[in-house]
Amino acid sequence: MNGAAIPLGTAVALVIDMQEAFWLPDAPALHADPEPAALRLLEECRARGGRIIHVKHNSVEAGSQLAASRPGNALRPGFAPRSNEPLVTKSVNSAFIGTDLDLRLRRLGVTTIVACGVTSDRCVSTTVRMGANLGYRMIVAGDACAAFDQPGLDGRAIPGSLVHAVHLATLANEFAEVAKVDSILARLEG
Repeated sequence: MNGAAIPLGTAVALVIDMQEAFWLPDAPALHADPEPAALRLLEECRARGGRIIHVKHNSVEAGSQLAASRPGNALRPGFAPRSNEPLVTKSVNSAFIGTDLDLRLRRLGVTTIVACGVTSDRCVSTTVRMGANLGYRMIVAGDACAAFDQPGLDGRAIPGSLVHAVHLATLANEFAEVAKVDSILARLEG
């Protein structure tokens, strides 16, 4: 269904972990800035009356910047839910595990999820894979996601740009459509 219309009435934008921890000075640098594209997706969905669900990671790991009590847990400027936009909190990579996300989506009649956020290879990828397994049409806004360098098995760093590209390719080859925000917005109908 790549390139197919996206009916606004049965779609939701799922914004994953756009939290301060990923922008702290001591955090690994993201390979690109996903915020402009993600904010464009949010604002356009809002302007058209589309549905948005925010996901926030509340880490239970000791010392994590994503712990609920830490400053890194806060959502980035512009990514706070508005009054009609739910916030789902999770403590693992998938937004479906230990949350009521699937129930919320089914009650809303959602069949298509447009996902964006950080990081491409962890929480975005895990949530997209599970969403596809649960039967949702998954679309990843690739330019509204980012990754950081990862240590390879040989000890050498794998660049975040490569981590991002490989994970998006894997998702596109089996689990989801991957598109840029402008393409997604051009195909929203309703």
